[in-house]
Amino acid sequence: MNDRIAKLQAYMENRALDAVLITLPKHVFYLTGYASDPHERFLGLLLARGEEPTLVVPALDEEAARGAAKGVGAFATHTDTDDPYAVLKGLLPGGIRRFGLEKTHLTVSRFERLNEALGASEYVDVDEPLREMRVVKSDDEIVRLKRAVSLVEEVLRRGLEKVAPGVTEIEIVAELEYQMKKLGSEGPSFSTSVLAGEKSAMPHGTPGLRKIQSGELLLIDLGVFADGYASDITRTFAVGDIDDELKRIYDTVLQANLRAIEATRPGVTYASIDKAARDVIEAAGYGPQFVHRLGHGLGIDIHEFPSIHAGTADLLVAGAVFTVEPGIYVPGLGGVRIEDDVRVTDSGVEVLTSFPKELTVIG
Repeated sequence: MNDRIAKLQAYMENRALDAVLITLPKHVFYLTGYASDPHERFLGLLLARGEEPTLVVPALDEEAARGAAKGVGAFATHTDTDDPYAVLKGLLPGGIRRFGLEKTHLTVSRFERLNEALGASEYVDVDEPLREMRVVKSDDEIVRLKRAVSLVEEVLRRGLEKVAPGVTEIEIVAELEYQMKKLGSEGPSFSTSVLAGEKSAMPHGTPGLRKIQSGELLLIDLGVFADGYASDITRTFAVGDIDDELKRIYDTVLQANLRAIEATRPGVTYASIDKAARDVIEAAGYGPQFVHRLGHGLGIDIHEFPSIHAGTADLLVAGAVFTVEPGIYVPGLGGVRIEDDVRVTDSGVEVLTSFPKELTVIG
């Protein structure tokens, strides 16, 4: 944690920033180890040149913050009747000119209050250095990610035991999310998706009272948070016997998934691995039915940088973790998506997910 703060402080020096304020709770966690949802209350990590890092928290969270935060030199609190921006102003020396903040996170109303209190002459976005730091996962982060993957795969195994014709999508969702908590995760990393039959052709469909039937596909997309890190896996199953076209679609998506993973290694572009998967699907005649990017970064957020698509020219670096999730979606018939979580290594790739990908018949 101290190394991360030190990197941000070095960025401050290079950019001649007088101070930086981090307000995104995920970034506060990333930099200090303190995880919190402050709701509407103010939370911020303040870095001022020549000063110890200060964590500003609601008074009701002070004990938890002091117990969890690392690399923080001081703590400041505010009650529900205090003005947190006045508290912040009191922590800073006068004459602040260049002030760093997260422009993609800070709301206009909060920025206006901040500007009124500080009156800096220039506000500089610090999202870029944070994004670059987060791309490369440390050994500790990989351990946490692997635990999140292990948990979600056991959740999926247990949830599949409840699948049978006549059971509704939402009943399976309820079982999966019950198992998430029972097995010790912090909860789902996104809304669990269970889509049956023709609904599996909707990449972002909503589970409901639709009953699972024999002879159709069942798509399950789920993830959990564990130790602050997310997992994300999708598997598609056959409920009883399915027709030949659905089998052909499944085989095509599986080959696209494998081809993209084979193409993953340091130094290639993210666009190239998207193309590796897309070429397989297009050759099979389903190009227009692959309607989304190949994947996305994964870490303390379920969707992180980079976004993996044809326009992403960034190069893969060792330590990056992301999803590989090609899909084919045929309206009125069904859809298949097969998603793995992968890590770029010094020489190639490590697939973090191990749940079987061969077409499996259930129910």
